[in-house]
Amino acid sequence: MINELKSMKVVLIGAGSVGASYAFALLNQGFVRDLVIIDLNHGKAEGDAIDLLHGMPFSSPMNIWAGTYEDCKDADLVVNCAGANQGPGETRLDLLEKNAKIFKVITESVMKSGFKGIFLIATNPVDVLTYATWKYSGLPAHRIIGSGTVLDTARFRYALADKFEVDARNVHAYILGEHGDSSLPVYSHVTIGGKPLKDYQDPNKPNSEELERLFVGVRDAAYDIIQKKGSTYYGIAMGLARITKAIIKNENAVLPVSALLDGEYGQKDVCIGVPAIINSNGIRELVELNLTETEQKQFNKSADVLKQSINQIFN
Repeated sequence: MINELKSMKVVLIGAGSVGASYAFALLNQGFVRDLVIIDLNHGKAEGDAIDLLHGMPFSSPMNIWAGTYEDCKDADLVVNCAGANQGPGETRLDLLEKNAKIFKVITESVMKSGFKGIFLIATNPVDVLTYATWKYSGLPAHRIIGSGTVLDTARFRYALADKFEVDARNVHAYILGEHGDSSLPVYSHVTIGGKPLKDYQDPNKPNSEELERLFVGVRDAAYDIIQKKGSTYYGIAMGLARITKAIIKNENAVLPVSALLDGEYGQKDVCIGVPAIINSNGIRELVELNLTETEQKQFNKSADVLKQSINQIFN
């Protein structure tokens, strides 16, 4: 066993494309000591564990094995990537009914083990399933985190960086709301190299129509990728690894995740993508941005879409 690394145990549920890509990202980044893979197809989980272990000579030391829900008992983090994938022509909300049933069984199985850690949810529709995990688990809301708009935001930053020909790491911007069709770009808070977007006078600066097209490309990116290759998994896996790192290293990092609102942004009883400070306790606090009137209306509309879906499960 490995003794030199800080004790941190992650259980991955679901060894599909997203889960396997996430496990590979963890192996490459080297900040997890123990990784347990659980899948309905135990052989697939075993195969992934062995395959990953064979990469150990090129990475940091890790313990990786295929396990069961009993392994959740002393886990610090359970990452749920299980469920049906979004197919061509399907919206994320189309997956709601079948994945909600799967999540009820999974969450109850995890809690039966005595789990007292943090849940990280990636399966779509992620905002609704984050809410469902909170309800099914009985854990405090700050220990339930959805991947939210972390991928949408990454796509947004990349698109802006490409347009302005700068490093994406020097672009600060957020997509808020549903991880889906009702998401919204917060252009009022975009900065490039610390300079607000509205202050740019470059002749190549996008006009309002170009900015709208840029956002639509970001919003609909998943549909394009799914049409071309069947599913998306690399981007979201990197996003999950980033959230995991913030938890494990107690970073107090600000990331746009799906979190339960209790009056923030004028909304309650809905999990939705907003910036949050993430550390080893989960969500330390939410960051409430001052939205424009138009942005607030868009955010409210997105929250209403999610509340309707939540009501399909719990009312």
